[in-house]
Amino acid sequence: MLAEERQNQILSLVNTHRSISVTEIQKQLLVSRETIRRDLLLLAEQRKVRKTHGGAISLDTSEPELAVRLVTNKPGKELIGRLAAELISDGASVMMGAGTTVQSVAQALTSRKSLTIYTNCIASGSLLAGRNDNRVYLLGGEIQPRNNACMGRDATDMLSHYHADFAIVGAGAISPDGCVMDFSREEGELNKLMMTSAQTVLVAADHQKLGRFAPVRVQSLSAAAYLVTDIEPQADIAEAIDGLGTKIVWGRPAAGA
Repeated sequence: MLAEERQNQILSLVNTHRSISVTEIQKQLLVSRETIRRDLLLLAEQRKVRKTHGGAISLDTSEPELAVRLVTNKPGKELIGRLAAELISDGASVMMGAGTTVQSVAQALTSRKSLTIYTNCIASGSLLAGRNDNRVYLLGGEIQPRNNACMGRDATDMLSHYHADFAIVGAGAISPDGCVMDFSREEGELNKLMMTSAQTVLVAADHQKLGRFAPVRVQSLSAAAYLVTDIEPQADIAEAIDGLGTKIVWGRPAAGA
């Protein structure tokens, strides 16, 4: 295969997946890791991709629209919601980030009683408020329509006054070495604060986020007690996460879901 042809194939893989690891490219093209790294470096110099440690991300790093994310892998996200909710008992205090996967957790928590919720997500806050003696604190700040959530310094300042039994955060991506990543600095900072302000941290992310990259580094999964996902991770990713001391909770959506 000519170098130019190989580089075009790598560029196509990066743009198709939006982010991809060297390992995944190697599986597709059956060439050495060093060759792939050199090609990625060249593509980055040509401003065609953004090189990361262990892979690359597309220059189009914006997160899909909320309406698209709400229907993407809906059965998997509903499963994640149920699995995460099983770890939360009545009367618990819970910090909840934004994102459609965390909203699925909120839906699964509607049967719980006497929860204290701290969230920047308008949808999750509205769903859980006024139900089963819950108390809901909506974090302040500017409403970002892309996520239907409050972001910015006002939100992080308010959150800094609280501590909770649990934090449930989503992820734009989880890198092959187990770093939680996101698409905006504001959301990343808020999620990181949640992860450091709770006794037990759950990261809720479907299998499509694993082994991927996003522009903003949030926190290592070592800060989380659980990664809750929908499908068993690939062996190399599972091994990396296990090495961080994080328990992986997973299952499969019901047939026909």
